[in-house]
Amino acid sequence: MLNPYSSSLTDKEWEIIEPLLPKKKQTRPPTWTKRQILDGILYQLKNGCNWRDMPRDLPPFSTVYRYYKEWKDTGTFTAIMEALHSTAREQSKKIKMDNFNHH
Repeated sequence: MLNPYSSSLTDKEWEIIEPLLPKKKQTRPPTWTKRQILDGILYQLKNGCNWRDMPRDLPPFSTVYRYYKEWKDTGTFTAIMEALHSTAREQSKKIKMDNFNHH
């Protein structure tokens, strides 16, 4: 699954966000990657659907919600959103400067 939804992270966004996520000792390989889980969270927040109504190609709603709650409670989700907003602001400034320089 590579960016099937408008809410899905780009590779560049993922590079910025991945280091912000908590590292946990893995006893077995995860069924879902953290990127897939975060894509599920962003899908739900963007579309405002019930957690149970998320598309079937995303991780199960119970997994997505559990990570959302954990990351929200620990401040991780705030850090993720701040990083995404900062990236969007920088891209917007770059586009404005590029447009200004071409006129």
